[in-house]
Amino acid sequence: MTEHLPNWKIIRTSPETQGFSSWEPPSGTLGELTRTALVRATDLASRAAGLERAAMGRRPAPSLEAALQRDFVAIIAEVKRSSPSRGRINAALRAGPQARAYEAGGAAAISVLTEPHRFSGHESDLVEVVASSGLPVLKKDFHVAEIQLVEAKALGASAALLIVRALSPRRLSDMARTARDIGLEILFEVRDEAELERALDAGATMIGVNNRNLETLEVDASTVPRMVPLVPRHVIAVAESGYATPDNVQTAATAGADAVLVGSALSSSADPGEAVRGLRAIPRAGGRRPVGERTGAIPSRPPPGLAGPDNR
Repeated sequence: MTEHLPNWKIIRTSPETQGFSSWEPPSGTLGELTRTALVRATDLASRAAGLERAAMGRRPAPSLEAALQRDFVAIIAEVKRSSPSRGRINAALRAGPQARAYEAGGAAAISVLTEPHRFSGHESDLVEVVASSGLPVLKKDFHVAEIQLVEAKALGASAALLIVRALSPRRLSDMARTARDIGLEILFEVRDEAELERALDAGATMIGVNNRNLETLEVDASTVPRMVPLVPRHVIAVAESGYATPDNVQTAATAGADAVLVGSALSSSADPGEAVRGLRAIPRAGGRRPVGERTGAIPSRPPPGLAGPDNR
């Protein structure tokens, strides 16, 4: 895949808003986290050559998208020490043992929060999880520049999170293109119809619907039931935030979710493997309804020819 690595001249570390007057940079907690992420991304620029070599040398990681296609709602188990909404969750959490427990409990994939300031994460957690588990690993952070995606690939991640609200339309498109070029899958996170449309236009094959508004930190449990039915059937739908019990997972399944990302409840559990085991037996609803039956639905479209990374 070396011929597909990006031209470093287009690896930018500043958001572009020109020409997109309808988009404004995020405010609140999300705004704070994207600004600190931009500083971290700028610092990465000095290591660009080394990260490029490391990404080039990586074998293809296991596919997150493939791992989420099963008869039961797939569980993405998260390594999460703290958060802006809850504060400390499990300060003593060790990423490697946690990952092994999640895998033993039947998780389909592992999400690793690498944001250091408000989530107490680190890139070394991701490296430890990749070394400790055979499951696909999602790098969950506030990715605002292409260099961060190259780093994710270099560290061994299968996929990275892109929060649509955090990125201008041009930046989202550029980063999605870079991810495809380097063979990194992307989970696009959305909260409303306009963000879903932008994600689909960028070629999304996996959509995460977050019940939590990251600007205000408020949770609206109606977001997943409202938005997941609008996700086209050929796109994986992941429910995020507020999931801790089998009944919670059943609610997501009823809405049509293919997977649920569970963070705080699993990271704080005294027996994380058993906690995963208790959530993973919820059957999927059997597919979302045809688009024509959805009120106010976003029009369906065929999967884009370059929607997913090259996983050969």
